[in-house]
Amino acid sequence: MINKMKVLKFGGTSVGSPESIKEVAKIVSNIKGRKIVVLSAMSQTTNVLHQITDAISKAKFDEAFSILEMMVDRYKTVVEGLFLKQNNKNTANSFVEERFDFIRSYAHEGSIKDIEAVEKIIVAQGEILSTNLFNMYMNEMNVSSSLLSAFDFMRIDEGGEPDSKFITKSLGEVLKENLETEIFVTQGYICLSHLGDIDNLKRGGSDYSASLIGAAIEAEEIQIWTDIDGMHNNDPRYVDNTFSLKEISFDEAAELAYFGAKILHPQSVIPAKEKNVPVLLKDTFNPDSSGTIIRNCKVPTNKVRAIAAKDGITAIRIKSYRMLMAYGFLKNIFEVFEKFQTSIDMITTSEVAVSLTIDDSTFLKEIKEELENIGSVKVDTDLSIICLAGDFSQKQKGASASIFNSLTNIPIRMISYGGSNYNVSLVVNTENKIQALKDLNSGVFNKD
Repeated sequence: MINKMKVLKFGGTSVGSPESIKEVAKIVSNIKGRKIVVLSAMSQTTNVLHQITDAISKAKFDEAFSILEMMVDRYKTVVEGLFLKQNNKNTANSFVEERFDFIRSYAHEGSIKDIEAVEKIIVAQGEILSTNLFNMYMNEMNVSSSLLSAFDFMRIDEGGEPDSKFITKSLGEVLKENLETEIFVTQGYICLSHLGDIDNLKRGGSDYSASLIGAAIEAEEIQIWTDIDGMHNNDPRYVDNTFSLKEISFDEAAELAYFGAKILHPQSVIPAKEKNVPVLLKDTFNPDSSGTIIRNCKVPTNKVRAIAAKDGITAIRIKSYRMLMAYGFLKNIFEVFEKFQTSIDMITTSEVAVSLTIDDSTFLKEIKEELENIGSVKVDTDLSIICLAGDFSQKQKGASASIFNSLTNIPIRMISYGGSNYNVSLVVNTENKIQALKDLNSGVFNKD
């Protein structure tokens, strides 16, 4: 185990401009002790790299080159605003050109054999660019830091899951060989597959990278720096008078992250929880704010702690009188979703019907057709799940009353209560979501 190291992750907005990169460098320099800095790609870079790949896949090479040139111009503007010394500007611009020349090499006939593999290679350049430019800037500021390639330690297995043993072993070896290095800079999101090909941890994976690294080295703390001052009790994009939670449990944070809290990737707390590594959520643009600490802590009883919402939900109801007092019925339903690799968010049952929700409608048509062999099927779209996290154990009284009393004017499509001691979930029409969040803020937290 590597003692007393911290893991600091900064998202795309935190490294989205020369000014914000300088702020990140200041934050990193002011935090004492050895640390690993995990960076996302600059804001919007990943989306644009996907656009370039899409253009290449359709043989729209002129379009790909046009987007590339805009990206080169953007990065050169960043270089101009970031570095002071001309020789460092020249080095940084040469690196930018090199990376985009590499992408250009795929933008011609005959270069594409496996577009999925090419896309992963192209998208990885975003994190490679941000980490290299940041490390160059740190060195210009006479802050000693070393670039650590995620490809040297971050790997997923054949099933696409992180290879924890490999990560722990490889990362431990690198750190032990560089005991004098105080600051390591590495990429979030990207990794190698079990075959050694460039891959990634899917969208939002930089949080996951930080958590995996923190768990692997049993870090003192994992810090997730973003553009909001911690996890709020409600969604500040839609609701006024929200407040940042000082502390929240891993279980509550996991529920909120999965059901829509944008500040945290849903999977990111799992490795940290397993190794009991605290996760601190901080605001890059207000570093003096206390933020939110996520750790194993006692959840305040009989109380809703926070609310999050998730859009893009589809509800499916399967009704059949053959279900009455019959075993194996649910198994047949679940096998349909397993066949099409579609996960289920919520589920409720009655004597003759099952209602469930999904957030991926890619195979909705095929799923509906197969379910119609089991019973009558009704599909509702344009729905949202509202998740309320807190202590909802059977010993507690009154918490549910405040929830439902707040929503007397909101039609509720589904309710999930009892599946977890830390979560009550409601399905509403998306058009009613914002009003529901506001009514809950008023009724549950007494915040108008």
